[in-house]
Amino acid sequence: MSIVVASRSFARNPALRAELTARYPDATFTTSPTVLAGGELINFLRGHERAIVGLEQIDEAVLAQVPELRVISKYGVGLDGLDLDAIAARGVKLAWTGGVNRRSVSELTLAFAIALLHRVPESGATLRAGTWQPLVGRQLTGRTVGIIGCGFVGQDLVRLLAPFECRVLARDIRDYPEFYAGNLVEPVPLDRLLAEAEIVTLHVPLDASTRGMIGGAELARMRKGTFLINAARGGLVDEAALEAALASGHLAGAACDVYQLEPDANPRLLALPTFMGTPHIGGSSEEAQLAMGRAAIEGLESARLIGGGWPA
Repeated sequence: MSIVVASRSFARNPALRAELTARYPDATFTTSPTVLAGGELINFLRGHERAIVGLEQIDEAVLAQVPELRVISKYGVGLDGLDLDAIAARGVKLAWTGGVNRRSVSELTLAFAIALLHRVPESGATLRAGTWQPLVGRQLTGRTVGIIGCGFVGQDLVRLLAPFECRVLARDIRDYPEFYAGNLVEPVPLDRLLAEAEIVTLHVPLDASTRGMIGGAELARMRKGTFLINAARGGLVDEAALEAALASGHLAGAACDVYQLEPDANPRLLALPTFMGTPHIGGSSEEAQLAMGRAAIEGLESARLIGGGWPA
């Protein structure tokens, strides 16, 4: 069995390398400083039956050139880099484990919320500029938080918010009645969530139904002084509209861990004093990396053929 690891994050982790090679001594690891793509990715995958991939784009063009690849195991939880239709059509098995980085992402989201409310980005900028200007912020306790996407990460965030006695609104295409009832979460339509929440946070996958879901119209529905957090996928938010909402003061602040074009974060957003940005670190805690890596290792054996509607 020939194993190849295209994910840079996995390949750079000594513990994961050791665990994988203990099972598969001849595994090959990428040494590329950038995400493999196109011809480089095809050449790297060639001659291997099973692959662990992270941010690499696996589509029909790649699969057509590597017919020997029969198993793909995903390091991480995002599926937007994988052409599921092409994978299914070619009979390639896929392994994916949802929610393995949930605590890491939910903790970062909570940190964003507290930092924005206490005006940490603005205070830090003025202090670095040589001005001592204590700014008056707000507490998270008692705020109304709107969670768009109440799956693995969204539900974990609800649990983290419990000590802060927040009113929590949720919008999801799926219904979680027992969870909502047990955690005092109010399921509401998106328009109502946007209109009532003081903090709006996104936790949905990126696909055709969610791409650009927060644009100018949605930002306008949010009450003046609201905060927006996106630690899910960059394509969910229209960055030009977000920039305008922050510049005008309609939004009090925003935090993003993800961007429309990565690794090129939006410089206009980063220049705004009410914006807080990080370079896609939500799932990069040591604990999350190990959990994602171990799931990917197990997936080399547990991968299965996929069909319409996968993953369930």
